[in-house]
Amino acid sequence: MVMKPEPIFAAVEELRSKEQKTPNAERPTPNAQRQRSGIESESTIDNRQSKIILMSPAGRRFDQKMAADLSHEAHLIIICGHYEGVDHRVVEHLVDLEISIGDYVLTNGAIAAVVMVDAIVRLLPGVLGHELSAADDSFSPEGSGLEGPQYTRPAEFREWKVPEILLSGNHAEIAAWRREQALKRTKQNRPDLLR
Repeated sequence: MVMKPEPIFAAVEELRSKEQKTPNAERPTPNAQRQRSGIESESTIDNRQSKIILMSPAGRRFDQKMAADLSHEAHLIIICGHYEGVDHRVVEHLVDLEISIGDYVLTNGAIAAVVMVDAIVRLLPGVLGHELSAADDSFSPEGSGLEGPQYTRPAEFREWKVPEILLSGNHAEIAAWRREQALKRTKQNRPDLLR
């Protein structure tokens, strides 16, 4: 069972007809402050077309860099395959990007789309509350692989203690410990990230 092209094209064309766009217009250049922060002006967004994405196990593997790139798009239309997928004419003539969230097959693309949308939306300005909240997450460009272990209070729980260094108040030593633990965790769980 393959999804037919007609309803998919009709749905996307209907969404595109509602977009606010100015054909052949010059895009306004965002001011320097917005450019540095990755935020684009509303007038720039209004003049851009949607990016059409198909969730598919045959697509490019979704990762943090792709999430960051897509977070700068004005509008995304996500097509979720089902059964054996979609008629290939959809891929050839409508879709800008096929994306897979991993090397496995799900019942339908909606499950994968929710994962992808969450990863993208949390990178939008204001979503996490502070613009640097996602800066040192696992897989972030500033990070060195996976994030290190996290602890909270109480300092002792069932005789398991928070590492003493984290209670020391020495911010330089704590930062060095966190980098060391992140590297250790990455080597153990995801050595492929260090290559």
